[in-house]
Amino acid sequence: QVRLVESGGGLGQGGGALRLSCVAARMITSVYNSKTMNWYRQAPGKQRASVASITGWRITNYADDVKGRFTISRDNAKKTVYLKMNSLKPDDTGVYYCNYNDYGTAYWGQGTQVTVSS
Repeated sequence: QVRLVESGGGLGQGGGALRLSCVAARMITSVYNSKTMNWYRQAPGKQRASVASITGWRITNYADDVKGRFTISRDNAKKTVYLKMNSLKPDDTGVYYCNYNDYGTAYWGQGTQVTVSS
């Protein structure tokens, strides 16, 4: 069974940077290459919301509040998607989840906590 394993969260300072990683363990490489991979964030007391996505063709999309600060990328050989977060703000605090969808079913990682101090 495919598992999404996130890493790279932690404590960041306002204006600083963090990079998150998500490995799609046990996913067939050809399948991974075709999947749109997503990052979501669940801020304290709020619903989970999309942050960024990247298609198999590396077309990217970002939430308005992270445009120009966050960059999503992927390394298909490593079956890994990254989220580079620059110019961090306290509002970026939350649990970040990696996600992909397969025939209407959403698959999620366990999440990684990001806390940004002002």
